[in-house]
Amino acid sequence: MARKRFGQNFLTDQGLIDQIVRAIDPRPGQAMVEIGPGLRALTQPLVERLGHLNVIELDRDLALKLKTHTQLQVIEADVLSVDFTQLSAQIHSPEKLRIVGNLPYNISTPILFHLLQHVGCVLDQHFMLQKEVVDRMVASPATSDYGRLSVMLQWRYRMERVLAVPPESFEPAPRVDSAVVRMVPFAEPPKLHFEVLHDLVQVAFSQRRKLLRHSLGVWLEMRTQSPSFDLQRRAEEVPVSEYIALAQALTQGSVG
Repeated sequence: MARKRFGQNFLTDQGLIDQIVRAIDPRPGQAMVEIGPGLRALTQPLVERLGHLNVIELDRDLALKLKTHTQLQVIEADVLSVDFTQLSAQIHSPEKLRIVGNLPYNISTPILFHLLQHVGCVLDQHFMLQKEVVDRMVASPATSDYGRLSVMLQWRYRMERVLAVPPESFEPAPRVDSAVVRMVPFAEPPKLHFEVLHDLVQVAFSQRRKLLRHSLGVWLEMRTQSPSFDLQRRAEEVPVSEYIALAQALTQGSVG
């Protein structure tokens, strides 16, 4: 039995599992990494199609059972400590990594930001997450769900909600709805300094009920160069493209 302390809810609905696998569309020989395989609900149908699968599992009891499967390469570790760029190099695949998983609700956002640091080695990502997190990931400007997570992911990925997942699909059943999201990195992303975008977006949404002049305006005034920007808006009214343009303007001439 898996330990509850890792915040795991295990997928048991076979019909839904089939839908998720079809959405992922694994092909023989592809380099795929599954985060948190748990009781192998997704793992087994994936490895049957791939031939080989890399899995990351923190629970030592589950990892021990997974290691008996000859087609699995088990990485017993906290996903936040895994260097996916190094892992990609170790797998020696001509293709980039495909990453999948039922992400623990309590650390889903940190995992998404961790993977953002390794996006250069990723072909695509399919994750099951709490529905409200997926709502924020795919949100459009001028909506209540649009926020820091929306901007920081949408500047780098094409986002798509794939499936809705009801609580009764899990054991134990969580108190929230879930959803599956597809994330495909842009082949030619905008050139900018990630840290600058990260900082300005964090500042912008720190006081989301107020006009940007109270937060981002003050932050811009403290910088050596302050590009013109309409601060008479709230953070949620600014599209991703404008945040990107501001980050580029703040680092003009220093981005390779």
